[in-house]
Amino acid sequence: MKVVLTRSQDRILQLLKQMQRSVSAQDIYVELRNRSQGVGLATVYRALDALKLAGVVQVRTLASGESLYGSVHEDRHHLTCLHCQESIPILECPVHQLEAEFQANHQFRIYYHTLEFFGVCKNCALQHPADAEGQPAPHCPDHYPDNLPDHAVSLPENH
Repeated sequence: MKVVLTRSQDRILQLLKQMQRSVSAQDIYVELRNRSQGVGLATVYRALDALKLAGVVQVRTLASGESLYGSVHEDRHHLTCLHCQESIPILECPVHQLEAEFQANHQFRIYYHTLEFFGVCKNCALQHPADAEGQPAPHCPDHYPDNLPDHAVSLPENH
C-alpha cells in the first residue's frame, strides 16, 4: 500500500533522506526554517509520528531520552557512551536471523529494528576509571521482572 504524505511529512522525509544521518526533531525544525520551509515544532513531531507509523522513518532513543529520527534504509546498531553520548555504529547485524524468526513465528511485520548497547567508551573510561570498573552486565533472565505481560516475546532457546 502506497503511503500518501502531507506536504510537511514529505518535506521532513526528503530532508532526512538528504541528511543521511539521524537527527532530533528540533534539528529538523531548525533546518526546515533555514531552508525557508518552516513548519511549527508540533507539526514536526506529528509528522514524524505519522512517518514512523507508516514505516518510512525510524526513531532511536538515546540514554539521555533524546529521540533521533532517520529515514529507513537500513537497520542501525550502536554502542553509546553514557558519559559523552558518543554513538559508535556497529556495522554488522547480530539479530537478522532472530528478526526473521519473530516475523515467521508471530506473524508480525517488522519495518526495522535498532540495537543499542550502553556503557562507557575508551576515552571516558580513561577519564573516569571508577565507572569503567563497574559490574558486568546482568545476564538474562535473572534480572528481568517476574511480572512480564502475557504478550512478552521470549527468545528461542538457542539465543
